Amino acid sequence: MREKLTNLLNNSYSPYSKFRVSAICVMKDGSEFSGVNVENASYGATICAERTAIVSSIAAGYKKGDFDKLYVMVDSDKISSCCFMCRQLITEFFDKESDIILMNRLGEEKSYKVKDLCPVPFDEGDLI
Repeated sequence: MREKLTNLLNNSYSPYSKFRVSAICVMKDGSEFSGVNVENASYGATICAERTAIVSSIAAGYKKGDFDKLYVMVDSDKISSCCFMCRQLITEFFDKESDIILMNRLGEEKSYKVKDLCPVPFDEGDLI
């Protein structure tokens, strides 16, 4: 997985921040969907690698409950966490016990359960 994520970093479009991110969403059936961050001069139009991978899997026909784990790599010496927009999307589609694996370019990684990365989620239960 590390090699796939490292190669994906080359597809990142990050001319403004120079902060390249890649992600691979693994489905329960073993299928994988890739994503990279895609920046925009209008910063609000930027999309993160995590969301790109998750949305690609939805576009391919996968549904809530089909998601197994998410790998995210940053082109940095530091392991970075997912932004809160990504965490919101993660809580929408992944089970609370799913693994989110965060990596840096040095080969270090940290793994979190969704319930630990997003301890107080806003979900369908809040809409009643």
